[in-house]
Amino acid sequence: MDFDHIRDVEALSGVTLRTRREFLRNSSVIGIGLGFASVAQPTFAQVIQTDFTGIKAGEETIKDGDIELFAYVARPTSNADKLPIVIIASEIFGVHEHIADVARRFAKLGYLAIAPEFFTRAGDPTALGTMAEIMTQIVAKTPDKQVMGDIDIALKWAGTHGGDLGRVGITGFCWGGRITWLACANIPQIRAGVAWYGRLVGEKSDNFPVHPVDLAAQMKAPVLGLYGGKDTGISLETVEQMKAALAAAKGNKAAAASKFEIYPDAPHAFHADYRATYQPGPAKDGWAKCVEWFKQNGI
Repeated sequence: MDFDHIRDVEALSGVTLRTRREFLRNSSVIGIGLGFASVAQPTFAQVIQTDFTGIKAGEETIKDGDIELFAYVARPTSNADKLPIVIIASEIFGVHEHIADVARRFAKLGYLAIAPEFFTRAGDPTALGTMAEIMTQIVAKTPDKQVMGDIDIALKWAGTHGGDLGRVGITGFCWGGRITWLACANIPQIRAGVAWYGRLVGEKSDNFPVHPVDLAAQMKAPVLGLYGGKDTGISLETVEQMKAALAAAKGNKAAAASKFEIYPDAPHAFHADYRATYQPGPAKDGWAKCVEWFKQNGI
């Protein structure tokens, strides 16, 4: 985190950026260059900035019993009807400005978009200096079961805040792509998911007892998988393993309806417009296919 840059912004803007949530909140107001994880080596020339015209967006604290779940929420201002819901699962960097911008993009399309901060209990990914630290100190301490529970909490909140629980979708990036697969196998309210380069196989532990490839036979909602042919971390071999598992799930309609779109020349994180891995062509096409996928599935 560039604390000298934060102090400069504080001096210019008259606001104090002290907590992670305050940092994100003010990043949306002050401008580009804030709210991103420095370990992701952000580059800002290509960053998409979605404005607030016609939408309401900001942070919410979602309470459920003793649990406080922070989330970035965006919705259209002009629609009084129940809104279709989309849950957005972040990368390992948590809910920073890029994820907030994705939520605003969905709101512009008429969705109630909710990006829960699933890492709230474990800590702040943006405060750590390396990917390895984020993986061991944040991700490894955020169990799949807890994340599924947080999605349930977010949906319960959405149902009492203008959301239509009969039209629920989920999309996620990298870590959130894997979560998308898991949610579509575990949460009956979800009608469809779009997983952007989410891991499909991996080592197992108490916090991560299964992976998407193990859950093909219990899929409850179809998933569109968007993957890069030049992703050095998620090989096409694992995509083929997932395809085979889905094909073997005889009688499971959600598994049969799931499919993949492979962008041959795209690396990992090709949708992340704040990173050097961004590929405008695949990102734009993937976004269009994501939106159409939700429409096809009644969301």
